[in-house]
Amino acid sequence: MAPFTASVIAKKRYFIIYFILIWGSCIPPILQFWFFWKILNINELLFFALLPLEFLLFYLILVFSSIFFAKIILIYVNLFHKPREGVFKRDPKNRDYCYWSLRSMIIKWPAWISHSFPVPWHDVILMKVFGVKTNFSNITFDGWVNCEFIEFGSNISVGQAAIILSSMIIGDYLIIKKVKIGDNVIIGSHSVISPGTIIGKDCILSAFSYTMVDQELEEGWVYIGVPAKKYKENKFIKTEKDLKIKKKLKESEKWDSFIEKRESITSK
Repeated sequence: MAPFTASVIAKKRYFIIYFILIWGSCIPPILQFWFFWKILNINELLFFALLPLEFLLFYLILVFSSIFFAKIILIYVNLFHKPREGVFKRDPKNRDYCYWSLRSMIIKWPAWISHSFPVPWHDVILMKVFGVKTNFSNITFDGWVNCEFIEFGSNISVGQAAIILSSMIIGDYLIIKKVKIGDNVIIGSHSVISPGTIIGKDCILSAFSYTMVDQELEEGWVYIGVPAKKYKENKFIKTEKDLKIKKKLKESEKWDSFIEKRESITSK
């Protein structure tokens, strides 16, 4: 999701911003805990009774304060150089590579701490704040998703340890391309979605499968392998043909009930 080592980012001094962000986002929950202690330290029984709830509140404030501070810094950084798609030279003199490194370091802390919380809607809030098109019908479980140039549909399930990348370093180049995933898509565990991938609705990407850069997965198919290839049609979806058959069956049921009712009336 972001550079985890100093050898990946353009400049090591970006780590300073990372630690400043951690320090700043810790201040609100620490102040809140201080007020909690000042108010309830006179009653030890009540203090310890509410302590578990206080720890939960502490963590929630830490998550949202880290997202808030990171968003403020990111808005400021984007005023100087807006994110853009393309293939860029991995060179400290390249502005796109430098600012990608900087944005990644800013997002790293709130993404990690939010992802560690065992409630899935935290991830959705995080992604929406940083510009990912998504909604609360999507579940990422323990998957990892970049926080820029990602566009989700609805009812998407991302399996454990799956990775969705809108940016990737290959050799001496940085690739940044938008990833689009349609409705009702299932991404298997430990799969990797490469930058530029377009997945049509009702697709299933099998576990341990990888897509190539700019690969397009046709809707309604199961894909498997490295790189991902067509395996078979997705039989677990309701196609337009299935819906028409269902509609005809319903109409047939109504007609049969009408005939039965008419016969029962005329026979009397």
